[in-house]
Amino acid sequence: MTNMRHHGPISALAATCSHVATAGYDNQLILWDAASRTALARGVHDHLLNHCAFSHDGKLLATASSDYSARLWEVPSLRLKGVLLGHEDDVDMAVFSPDDTMVATCALDRTLRIFDLTGHCLKVLRGHTGNILSLSWTRDGSRLVSSSVDGTIREWDVATGTELRCNDLDGVRSDTLEIDADGRIFTGDDEGRLAVIIDGVVSYVPAHQAGIKKIVYDAASGILVSLSYDRSLAVWRVAGPRELVELSRAELPALVWARSAAIAGSGRVAIGTFGSSYGIYDWEANTWDLRDIVPSPSLNAVAVVDDVPYAIGDAGILWRDGQPAAHLGSLCNFLFSAGDLLLSGGQLGQLFNARSGEILYRHHSPLNCGTSFLRAGKLHAVVGTYTGEMLVFAVDGERLHLVSALKVYANAVKGLVADTSRIFSVCASTAVAWHDSDDLGLVRLIPRAHEKIANACCLAGPGGYASVGRDLKLRIWLGEEEAVYPTPHPNSVKCICASDDRNTLMTGAYTGTLAGFDVAAREWRSFSRPTAAGISALSYAPQPRHFLASSYDGGIYPVS
Repeated sequence: MTNMRHHGPISALAATCSHVATAGYDNQLILWDAASRTALARGVHDHLLNHCAFSHDGKLLATASSDYSARLWEVPSLRLKGVLLGHEDDVDMAVFSPDDTMVATCALDRTLRIFDLTGHCLKVLRGHTGNILSLSWTRDGSRLVSSSVDGTIREWDVATGTELRCNDLDGVRSDTLEIDADGRIFTGDDEGRLAVIIDGVVSYVPAHQAGIKKIVYDAASGILVSLSYDRSLAVWRVAGPRELVELSRAELPALVWARSAAIAGSGRVAIGTFGSSYGIYDWEANTWDLRDIVPSPSLNAVAVVDDVPYAIGDAGILWRDGQPAAHLGSLCNFLFSAGDLLLSGGQLGQLFNARSGEILYRHHSPLNCGTSFLRAGKLHAVVGTYTGEMLVFAVDGERLHLVSALKVYANAVKGLVADTSRIFSVCASTAVAWHDSDDLGLVRLIPRAHEKIANACCLAGPGGYASVGRDLKLRIWLGEEEAVYPTPHPNSVKCICASDDRNTLMTGAYTGTLAGFDVAAREWRSFSRPTAAGISALSYAPQPRHFLASSYDGGIYPVS
């Protein structure tokens, strides 16, 4: 049993005095002995997991997955006890009621559901206008509280399913919340603020330089822990009704993912990683325990440069033609060439010369994507950030000079592509935008271009662009024309790439499927599934004229 381990990022944790549960992007749920950190049992979903939670008596686990289901598991066997169905999109959280007789779930279909333990849906709660990311029960079980991309925290009556109150966070997204015994709501938002909500009145504490992805609260000690994409963890003491006193702050190691954490005993937090197991942070001793964690083999990007394939992923290892060529030391999300440079970056906000490992620039939030382009005849690079900036650099040999930091979006830039006249970008907010390649001015912005999160873009046809996202649609933009084509993918479309003549588009999805589209004929021509793991990125190889698809299983798959 001890050879059980994660092969992708750990997206969620839960802890009791005797067990720790981890949920991962490798579709796995693993139960660990808390004292020895030995793996005891394993469960599997059909798609990546987003959350896990113990019942209050420790006898059951609930999991939430992008396979549109939540599931109930017996502890410690992890025998499947029930499946909770009804959501029409990724389920983000599943949490037991205080008396362990019900489970509440929230999903990207903008609904909350309340189930009994047999899987019967008791209530469907509607009102949020954006994806719902987190929820919690009040201690007496009478209310549910939820947070959303729509920038609100909503309170619900469990008995009737009606909305009791809508608390506005100035329209700023919140991914995480906690409720104490007095009913105070704590939440962290995308501007790095901690909010305290009492009877509908919201007060803020500036906490981080980038979005807060997770907060955890220890009722026994009155300690609140916040984790942010600014790569820091902060420990706070709840000192008064609205007062949070910072006790300590620590930089997150490169292996740690700020998305997941759980209180694991006095002064200790179990934290998710980009590796095989979870880590432990002791905030009293200010020490990290990351022993025996094997970095994930997951690949996040592939690029073909001078007919040579390169790839990089969670472990920060640059692979050249299947062989390790450099170790960058942190998770990286993208690869692209800019003259003599091969550029990469990711979770730490560091932009690397990937071949040498040299850090060329540091940003305060993660880096998501990038591309190169000519500006007034000179080579430039543009990089998209988690906090919505487009960083434009002049390329001088193996040096970069920041030209502009364009604040384009309030959410993450998910994809970038450029030609001789325009920079085209897509955003997690569903927006797309065009910028002039020369003066960098905004030419056009469509705030709701996609129905759900836009994930990627590429060139398409003569002078056009294409974009894909969670709405399972391919959108082609040619001048003022917008053409929409449903894709054959069953789940969120992660990436897209064009052939050198821009007439063939290849798309890849989180379920491992690939689909090819003929731009001239405006029809889908191919569909395949080379892996059960997700397709993370695509690149085109002119010789021998095929696409390469990188995967979260660490493989690279050629597609003719």
